[in-house]
Amino acid sequence: MSKSALPYDPADVPVPDVDAIVTEDDTPVDNLASEKQQRLLTESLYASWACPGGRRFLAAANVGLFPTIHRPPLVPDVFVSLDVEVPEDWWAKRHRSYFVWEFGKAPDVVIEIVSNLEGNEAGSKLADYARAGVPYYAIFDPQRLLSPEPLRVYESRGGAYELRPDARLPRVGLGLALWAGEYEGKHTEWLRWLDAEGNLIATGVERANSERERANTERERANSERERANTERSRAERLAERLRALGIDPDTDG
Repeated sequence: MSKSALPYDPADVPVPDVDAIVTEDDTPVDNLASEKQQRLLTESLYASWACPGGRRFLAAANVGLFPTIHRPPLVPDVFVSLDVEVPEDWWAKRHRSYFVWEFGKAPDVVIEIVSNLEGNEAGSKLADYARAGVPYYAIFDPQRLLSPEPLRVYESRGGAYELRPDARLPRVGLGLALWAGEYEGKHTEWLRWLDAEGNLIATGVERANSERERANTERERANSERERANTERSRAERLAERLRALGIDPDTDG
């Protein structure tokens, strides 16, 4: 996303004074299922995603998103922003949250996880994220509280969201998919990332297990080759012994 998608050019606006802004209130607001789902989405990207072109990215959960200084923050369950990085002094007040004027752009993807009927994910939040200039907005509704469809993905076009016919996010080289499986001891339907080729992006544990299985396969292949070589050597030695018994020197050419 370019800076021109913002409601202003950050270069033309003085850096706001954020000292009086509340960036976090230390109030627990999420349930166990949402917290684990958020971690799955952020952890897998850092564990296994090769962002196209080697671009930097920031993935975070429950971090305040401030599109402007005069409006209350949005707090996405998960967001991903390309071509940005967290400043070294991330404890500084101006770097503790995602201030759009500091990062120079809005996040590229926002995901909201529906856990009740109070979040207004398909109403005011839809309009808020469109106004903030977020290219992709996804609603994951595992309990089907808002719609029979558990996953809806919107793409910004002309400043307004349009429902996509699929869950691909082509501008960022990602996709989303529902996946039935186990994560951290819980088997259920999860929301997972796909890479640009449609492959599931592995968690750290999955990647480690895959690499372990690959190493075991290579070790078994090496053992098999070694056993085959030993068998061939034994066969050759037995043949040589029979030839010698017949008065033939197997070590003599011809």
